[in-house]
Amino acid sequence: MKALEKLTIYTDGASRGNPGISASGYEIYENGKLVARDVFYNGIKTNNYAEYIAVIKALEWCTRNKEPNSTSVELFSDSTLITGQLGRGYKVKSENIKRLHLRASRLASKFAEVKFNNVPRENAGIRRVDRELNRFLDVVEKEGSQDNKQKL
Repeated sequence: MKALEKLTIYTDGASRGNPGISASGYEIYENGKLVARDVFYNGIKTNNYAEYIAVIKALEWCTRNKEPNSTSVELFSDSTLITGQLGRGYKVKSENIKRLHLRASRLASKFAEVKFNNVPRENAGIRRVDRELNRFLDVVEKEGSQDNKQKL
């Protein structure tokens, strides 16, 4: 039997105001090597929305670039909402989050294994993604354009 490919993902979402201008981002590693990174603007959204979109976009990248049924994913987030709802089966009460939860759950179910880990904001991977999100949102605020969807 072929060994599973193993991916490590760090995700984060940010909202300046809740709701406010928001961005999401992720880093994906394979065998300790960075294979993908992205940061993107969400518009005026909540922090929970931004956290879910980060997970969804990271898992979408993995499904496009890897063979999900032979891939193991370990995802790290500082969001207890994400890790609780996706990893521990906590109830999803917010109507606004239910469709995002369903989308993320369906993506996660494609993989041979998925583990959701809640880590502190001080985790090195989370800090890297958070730093990029804040740089990105600084530029969005400075330019005054909430329609800026260009990657920086």
